[in-house]
Amino acid sequence: MFSIDTFIQRAIEEDIGDGDHTSLATIPAEATGEARLLVKQAGIIAGVEIAREIFKRFDPNAVIEVLLADGSSVQPGDIAFYVKARVHALLGAERLVLNIIQRMSGIATHTSRLVKKISHTQARLLDTRKTTPLFRYFEKEAVRIGGGYNHRMGLYDMIMIKDNHVDFAGGIAQAIHRVQQYLTKTGRDLKIEIEVRNIEELNQVLACGGVHRIMLDNFSPEILKQAVGQIAGRFETEASGGIDEHNIVQYAETGVDFISVGALTHQVQSLDLSLKAVMYK
Repeated sequence: MFSIDTFIQRAIEEDIGDGDHTSLATIPAEATGEARLLVKQAGIIAGVEIAREIFKRFDPNAVIEVLLADGSSVQPGDIAFYVKARVHALLGAERLVLNIIQRMSGIATHTSRLVKKISHTQARLLDTRKTTPLFRYFEKEAVRIGGGYNHRMGLYDMIMIKDNHVDFAGGIAQAIHRVQQYLTKTGRDLKIEIEVRNIEELNQVLACGGVHRIMLDNFSPEILKQAVGQIAGRFETEASGGIDEHNIVQYAETGVDFISVGALTHQVQSLDLSLKAVMYK
């Protein structure tokens, strides 16, 4: 399972190697200093608490003064936090902190923008498994900070019968039946979701039952509305495929329960932030 401590340690090893030789050569080991996280672009800040843990790993005596907590709206010129620590620690942690907090803030910002667009509907915005390997925890946490909801974390915490599963299993009924047998045999209590590609497949699922949620993949808003009406609340509904900020309102207004958007995590632009030394005169 994912461990933040292990991730931070491996990230430090990747970047520091056998030493930050530039800092070792130019700055006395005992020197202490202060830096600030400067916001250079409007958005939603995310990753501040992760940054705190990273600084503490570099210098257990680091003191972080948070001015803008995770989830806060920020504007250019804002200061998210100040951190006082050994200068070697500040310089060693700088890029790792920025890489994480910039990406998380970009995800939170985009998520917040989409959530606001559909706030007048019942639809809830979901992320997907389209995440950066070994960085999934942070990306999904950023979605949550931005006001979205997390779908399954991985292949282990939910049954998700997708088109390839259906095709390899020999059909929808066969796939659902085998899932139910597997859960009974293994004693697992997992929610079951199944993807359908058209109304014909939807009818097969409705006839078969035995699931908790139906994902309606690549449906137009018009057909999606028809499908949601046909399901009539018997199962949770989720829309997916080709949904972005330009058409998400149309999809949300169909009455669907969830909308999953892979672009929340795999096509997002990082928020512009910088970590700058504080120089007192």
